[in-house]
Amino acid sequence: MEIKIVCQRCRQKFSGSTNTETVICPHCHLVIPNSAIRKRSSSREHVRTSHPLREKLKKILRASTQKPAAASGSSSTNYPKFCALDNSSPSGQRAVLCGISYKKWKYNLKGTINDVLNMKDLLIKTYKFREENILVLTEEQSDSRLIPTKANIETCLKWLVKECRKGDSLVFYYSGHGLRQPDVNRDEIDGFDETICPVDFLKEGMILDNEIYATIVKPLPEGVTLHAIVDACHSGTILDLEHVYDKEKRMWIDNRPPSGARKLTSGGKAYSISACEDHQVAADTSVRNS
Repeated sequence: MEIKIVCQRCRQKFSGSTNTETVICPHCHLVIPNSAIRKRSSSREHVRTSHPLREKLKKILRASTQKPAAASGSSSTNYPKFCALDNSSPSGQRAVLCGISYKKWKYNLKGTINDVLNMKDLLIKTYKFREENILVLTEEQSDSRLIPTKANIETCLKWLVKECRKGDSLVFYYSGHGLRQPDVNRDEIDGFDETICPVDFLKEGMILDNEIYATIVKPLPEGVTLHAIVDACHSGTILDLEHVYDKEKRMWIDNRPPSGARKLTSGGKAYSISACEDHQVAADTSVRNS
């Protein structure tokens, strides 16, 4: 019997069979025990079917006991039991991946958790990052240090660059809401500071581009490379870098602050890939709908 199931991890809906002992989510590959699903479906069948049909259904279920094979790579999408914050001296490659769904809010996002899990898989499988050097922040984490609050995000960003040295490769990935607010320091050409929104931003406030620059860009020493990928509204200059590439003109645009302040690293290289320009918004969508 086919029924609709909502995945406990990614909250995506899919169809599953009550004839097997487990069901695998096609989106995040979570293995879901089928006992509770069978219990709900059997109670519905008790109301809707006659006695002979129930007996026939039981025979079919007894005959279908083969377990499905585990999905390839499913273990890589499970949250690890250890935390990279406990790794006192990470070296080489390290990453902070932050996905916020704002699930208790009206303007929630549905794809952010999948985004960070996919990025984690990409870093591990393609770029050979070690799992113990990756921090994943989502609302689903059991470790309170990895809930994407403002304080936790700031702590993890400091960890990202702590004691980094020549040859290190750093990644900051953010998928969530972004906003902007009037700039009071005269360091923005458009007059607005860009921000990212932690899960508690209404209470604790947003994280400004000035703060992100000061935390993970300015300290970069020579030989260290940072790649930031920010999937949020108003994220064009979220790292406050001095130059922005105009793909239509195929040239670099001067983005130095009007105040005369410099936004440089300490010798390293920083690259930022954004979902949109500072004045634009980004949509929560899927590949099929894009």
